[in-house]
Amino acid sequence: MAVNTGHLIIVSGPAGSGKTTVCDRMLAEVPGVQRVVTSTTRAPRAGEVDTIDYYFFDHQSFQAKIDAGAFYEHAHVHSNLYGTLKSEVQNKLAAGVDLLLNIDVQGAAQMRDTAQNDPLLKGKVTTVFIMPPTIAELEVRLRGRGTDAEDEVQRRMQVAVEEMQQSELYDHTILSGSRDQDFAALKEIYQSLKAS
Repeated sequence: MAVNTGHLIIVSGPAGSGKTTVCDRMLAEVPGVQRVVTSTTRAPRAGEVDTIDYYFFDHQSFQAKIDAGAFYEHAHVHSNLYGTLKSEVQNKLAAGVDLLLNIDVQGAAQMRDTAQNDPLLKGKVTTVFIMPPTIAELEVRLRGRGTDAEDEVQRRMQVAVEEMQQSELYDHTILSGSRDQDFAALKEIYQSLKAS
């Protein structure tokens, strides 16, 4: 008899693509889907809670976990370390919980590779890329957030172009439209997984 493990949906997309918004809505409105809490060495922002928003580690503790093989994937981003703990994913998937993981293309590539040989992940990982309609629209969205200095906007735009070139490596690409359209598209992907 097959074990009814959960599904792991990985969502990526450039900064400003709306991936966090669509993931937050999935978690709020689709019963049975839980967020994978990732780990970081960056300092908590105002209102962020350890083990709820992130697992916050200092560099030494994070490196010790890397050395111990505790992460499915990890990356160095903007002078901080980020990663996905195996323990955060394995127990929930084994219990049949469906998980949503919002990570960058670097992390998604590591997860794809790992899933080929990991008995729990094999056949249970689905990757989704949120593609901005145009580069110009992405720039409008980034500027509209009003959170980044000009040099940061330019850097994010450069990274976005590189990330968008990797979209064909994903199982699904959602061409971003309105927030409602993006949510409907992601929800449809999830529902088709559950139906299969």
